[in-house]
Amino acid sequence: MRSDKTQPAARITMAALSYRLILVAALITPTTWVSQAMANESLLELLQNKRCPQCRLADVDLVHVDLRDADLTGAGLQRANLGQARLDGANLRGADLSFTSLKGASLRGANLQGAKLYGTDLRNADLTGTVLDANALEQAHWNGATGMQPQAQSHAALHNSGVSAAESDRWNQAENLFGLAIRKQPDAAESWVARGIAREKLGKRQLAVQDFSYASTLYEGEGATAKAEQLQAAATSLQDKVHNKQSGNGVGSALLGGLLSTSKALLPLAMKLFMPATGF
Repeated sequence: MRSDKTQPAARITMAALSYRLILVAALITPTTWVSQAMANESLLELLQNKRCPQCRLADVDLVHVDLRDADLTGAGLQRANLGQARLDGANLRGADLSFTSLKGASLRGANLQGAKLYGTDLRNADLTGTVLDANALEQAHWNGATGMQPQAQSHAALHNSGVSAAESDRWNQAENLFGLAIRKQPDAAESWVARGIAREKLGKRQLAVQDFSYASTLYEGEGATAKAEQLQAAATSLQDKVHNKQSGNGVGSALLGGLLSTSKALLPLAMKLFMPATGF
């Protein structure tokens, strides 16, 4: 017959284990409850009064929410979903919007000075009148956004976005982005060349001639004689094509005749120029 001498020990062991589990739960669960309660309280405060400075609302889902003129100074909104939200006039100074989705949101007149925009999705957002730090959108996604201020983007970011648009055959957008890059850094010859290519693709040949000619002048000033000559030859050839006549030196037929367009004729140069720009 099995002895019962071991049963008390077993009962003691199980009791001790249960006690430890209860103790661990008592130590952990209150913290979780408190954190969740604080998050819920912050969310309620925001939705009812449209103010919640310094609140912690990471991962919150607020799609289509109306937060016009809301005070979210210093708020933690990491990874939050604010897609299509209305944030016109909102104060988001110093807010953490890392990896937050603001896709299609309206941020007209909002204040985002000092806000963290690392990986923030601002695609198709309305940024008209939005207050942003210089180069604030360097690490954000903003394709299709409207109303952006040039100071919020560096020359490199604008040029690279133009490259991406060109690679997707979105030539109208590419022309506009290269134009913004030129406004940011007027002496950047590569952006003049890139815009000239975009304009040639759009059939704006006279404007393309002007861009190539000016880029040639810039390269000449830098001592890049070979590039300057290549661009001037392309400009001359394209000018001949505009006026429907052949170039006397044969450059027109070599660069633009038959199956070649200006873009293809400049492909070796364009490929180098269309590599992501550096130096933010």
